[in-house]
Amino acid sequence: MSLTGKSAAGTGHVGTLTPDQTAALKKLWAAIYEIQEKGTVTIVPEPVPETLAPAPVAASTGWGGGWFGSAPAAPVEPVVEPPLTLTLEEIGLTPQELHAALWDNVLCDSPDSLVLRFLRARKWHVGNGLTMILKAFKWRQEQHVEDVKTLGDDELEKEYPKFKDQLEMGKFYVHGVDKQGQPVVYLNVGLHRPADQEYRTLERLTLYLMETGRLLIQPPVETVALVFDLSQFGLSNMDYNLVKFLVQCFEAYYPESLGAIMVHRSPFVFWGVWKIIEPWLDPVVASKIRFTSTDAELLELIPAEHLPTTYEGGKDKFVYQYLPPVEGENDRMKDTATRAKFQAEWDALAQQFEAKTRAWIVSKDGEKDTLGKDRADIVRQLRTQYFKLQPYIRARNQFNRKDATGHSVLQDDGTAIWNYQN
Repeated sequence: MSLTGKSAAGTGHVGTLTPDQTAALKKLWAAIYEIQEKGTVTIVPEPVPETLAPAPVAASTGWGGGWFGSAPAAPVEPVVEPPLTLTLEEIGLTPQELHAALWDNVLCDSPDSLVLRFLRARKWHVGNGLTMILKAFKWRQEQHVEDVKTLGDDELEKEYPKFKDQLEMGKFYVHGVDKQGQPVVYLNVGLHRPADQEYRTLERLTLYLMETGRLLIQPPVETVALVFDLSQFGLSNMDYNLVKFLVQCFEAYYPESLGAIMVHRSPFVFWGVWKIIEPWLDPVVASKIRFTSTDAELLELIPAEHLPTTYEGGKDKFVYQYLPPVEGENDRMKDTATRAKFQAEWDALAQQFEAKTRAWIVSKDGEKDTLGKDRADIVRQLRTQYFKLQPYIRARNQFNRKDATGHSVLQDDGTAIWNYQN
């Protein structure tokens, strides 16, 4: 991904696909529709063309230049043999649940962007990509991921003790974007004590961060950057279970969502911990890690105007403060009539997209441009409609709330506007 947020041709993102990548995307959409209609699908594997070989990680996402080198292209996985047959029964989903999971997961994104994440993660193998996406949908159902969207902060606090404590203490916060337009998540590991809260609260907090972070990503950017601040790290802060859960989320359930990881100011004691963590990491994720020992190194990646002054060289006087819920902020969720109206309009657009996609799957070369433009137009309408619907189906979070200056990060149309205090 370039500094403008646009991916290079052939990197597997919307608007950059090669003919072979487009063909793989069509096959995966066709497989999704077939298993949804029939409950089963058989995918006959084909040799992966050379043009589908993954581009180097640094060329398509993240800051690159990781501690592991320059992010070499991941090896192409062996073709699945024999033909792969999948059934919804073995996954544990009904056709209705699959359809709902797909569109619940799309949110304000392009449906193609969602599906392509799984295709890229599985090196363009349609069968493996379909298996991954179905298992991710089942996991979201089992984890009740929708709860972090429909429940407000106070309700989550009642269900998960000390949930708000995590938000208030600044254990993590999201602020600004890096030079590639990726929202930056700062994790102050020194503030974490595993025994201070229930582990299930930490899992729920992680899902909250994942789902909230998706709203802060502005197209065409598709990824976030993490800064693990280990300046105050000690062994009492280490939480192996939480690290495993984070790794699992990024690799299996939110693939291709992580652009870069900065492990910042790690003390000597951390290197023993690293020897345990490193084998857990997928090579593609590992290639995005960079170790930094000075604040000046952060400036290579984050503009000084966006970097908080807590880091030397940063010019942004931002100080994290949790914005608590405002009375009545979710009242629109009680307006069932308006919600039903906006939901019906969203559903109609989703049906139009599916109809155009089915036609696009079987289209000839001459029809491709028109159908592609039609689908892109519907995607833009879906995004606009989602943000009309969102206040009626989704609880407000701190990025929707106004600070002391009257500024909120997330605007009604889904735009994220950061308030840099330079």
